[in-house]
Amino acid sequence: MFRFIFSDLRRLWAGSAVIVLLIALATALGVTITLQERALRLGSARASEKFDLVVGAPGSETQLVLSSVFLQPSDLPLMDGDVLPTLNEDPRVDWAAPIGFGDSYAGYPIVGTTTALIHATVPGFAEGDIFTREGEAVVGSAVDLDVGAEIKPMHGAAETGGHTHTELVYHVSGKAEPTGTPWDRAILVPIQAVWHIHGLGHDDEDEHHHDDDEAGEAHDEDHAADDAGHEHDEDEHHHVNANAPLDEDWHRGETPGLPAILVKPKSISDAYRLRQSYREADGTVAVFPAEVLTRLYATLGDARQVLTAIAIGAQILVAGALLLVTVIHVSQRKREIGALRAFGAPRGAVFTIVWLELFSLVGLGILIGYIAGFFSARMISQSIMADRGIDMPVGFAASDAGNALILVIAAAILSALPAFLAYRQPPASALKG
Repeated sequence: MFRFIFSDLRRLWAGSAVIVLLIALATALGVTITLQERALRLGSARASEKFDLVVGAPGSETQLVLSSVFLQPSDLPLMDGDVLPTLNEDPRVDWAAPIGFGDSYAGYPIVGTTTALIHATVPGFAEGDIFTREGEAVVGSAVDLDVGAEIKPMHGAAETGGHTHTELVYHVSGKAEPTGTPWDRAILVPIQAVWHIHGLGHDDEDEHHHDDDEAGEAHDEDHAADDAGHEHDEDEHHHVNANAPLDEDWHRGETPGLPAILVKPKSISDAYRLRQSYREADGTVAVFPAEVLTRLYATLGDARQVLTAIAIGAQILVAGALLLVTVIHVSQRKREIGALRAFGAPRGAVFTIVWLELFSLVGLGILIGYIAGFFSARMISQSIMADRGIDMPVGFAASDAGNALILVIAAAILSALPAFLAYRQPPASALKG
């Protein structure tokens, strides 16, 4: 029986290949949608799990999370810089790290922050160590720079006509180990360097504070140059001392405005109290990234339902077309089926032969579709990771086995109809036809 089936499929290889291809494409579409949507949920959740609370200026909560946690470029409004020292002094806060955006290098975002955030989010260093001076930088694992490399920051991006800063050249002090988040593609620098490059944070008190070291000498030179007639406008270049030590002791009235602050509360109850406090305060808003992602997941779920419906519709259309083709195919094989019956083949054998031929084709198409869908989702995830830095794990779940079983049962039922027609065909009428 099996030898007969194989020889029949080999004789009709062109039509068989078309059936397998159609089933595989329809199946792959649904599998890709399911796996990719799940991977996006898992990847984004892992990327935000270390950031419990984000404080920023009133505006779009979604954009605040996308910019501060996922490092998507956007012009966020600034909140009062005094919020930072207030948070650091709050007994409910484990650590609070400011975030500064706006510059880039070779397509990588430059993010101004503090050593506290790096210690809390980076698993370790593949080489080098954390920055200790204003002109040093830590690069993520996906940044194509080695320790000691120079970084000339660009305001904005090359695509938007940004200009290169000449005030300071960073040197890579360390390369972080992979985190599977967008921060793998980021260049982390001291927040004070970002402020100083943009003409913020330079005041008389800061200069007098460094009169006895190299940073003080640099500030004195700048101050003398200002007295000589240089104007403080957006086109002026401030010299920044790359060897200036870090100063992460924030004081009220001295901290420039900030687009976002990432906060690590000491407990879950503290997190809710902090969010309530900064949601009710004037000039600030506090959000849980997980809540924002939940709203995004709801939107993704709606889109997934639409795409899944399209995939199911495509599968139904393919199944209908294949059913029509197979019925015609059976009708064209009346004489062959009649000959089998005339030579003594029982009806059950005829039914089995026709059913196995079609079911093997549809089953093979489903198998190829699952394999193709898996690798398609992997390719999409790898593309997103290369572009955005989010590690999106693609894999099958227990529910996928149930879906596959439903497809196999549907294939078995679909294959039974042409086989039933062949089963009922009398040998005499088949040979007469």
